[in-house]
Amino acid sequence: MAETPALAGFVRAHDPDRFLCLLFAPAAGRDALLALTAFNHELARAREAATLPIAALIRLQWWREAVEEAAAGKPARRHEVAGPLHAAVAAGALDPALLLAMVEAREIEAEEGAIATEQDFVTWLRGTAGGWSAAAGAALGATEAQREILRALGAAYGLAGVLRAMPAQARRGRCLLPRDRLARQGLTAEQAVAAPEAPPLRALVAEMAAEGAVALAGADRGLPTALVAAALPAVLARRDLARLAAGGMPEGRGIADRLAVTLAGLLGRA
Repeated sequence: MAETPALAGFVRAHDPDRFLCLLFAPAAGRDALLALTAFNHELARAREAATLPIAALIRLQWWREAVEEAAAGKPARRHEVAGPLHAAVAAGALDPALLLAMVEAREIEAEEGAIATEQDFVTWLRGTAGGWSAAAGAALGATEAQREILRALGAAYGLAGVLRAMPAQARRGRCLLPRDRLARQGLTAEQAVAAPEAPPLRALVAEMAAEGAVALAGADRGLPTALVAAALPAVLARRDLARLAAGGMPEGRGIADRLAVTLAGLLGRA
């Protein structure tokens, strides 16, 4: 399969963080990673684009069937992302089992308030953002043990993304933080949506970011240079979590973020 400018443009527009990371992947594997990243974007927007939970589940089922059909050798669906995804699966460049696990992990997002416990939250992060990192690593030849390291690094990036997006999610009427963690702060999801900048919520965000930064600092990053593209989101996670733990709420990307990823990519370590 050959990398298409259209797919690269799609990923650059919708997931600029991971697009930058993928520039450091071997050229031979980059097209599959672009398809994976576009697929991940489509899963992430399933709930955002739906007005009802059932509509989100229908979207996710559509993608589940697209992966299953590709794995079974059936014709590709006519869609700007489904086509390249089908080609990557058919070529053996992407593992359909890992893709299906990414779909399953998104189902909890369909119902507002469904992330009840912190354990549910961690499982969700490991299956979504962590699932992308594990699947990207597999596409680059990672062993099972290396995929689990990447999954942990990806989950840290996912945590930073959730915390950074709190104000934006609140504007959409959503809160993705676990209800038990909110309750320990004397908060409900409804209160978090109504006042995402309130001091109790800002304190919770800083607390969770600090915990995530500690976990990320202790994560095993003994990965070969060939896998660096799958690990590079951890560079952004480290920077975001530090800023969030200090009380900031960064929503946009700056040149320093991009330079940090570029330097890590050139050095071959995240």
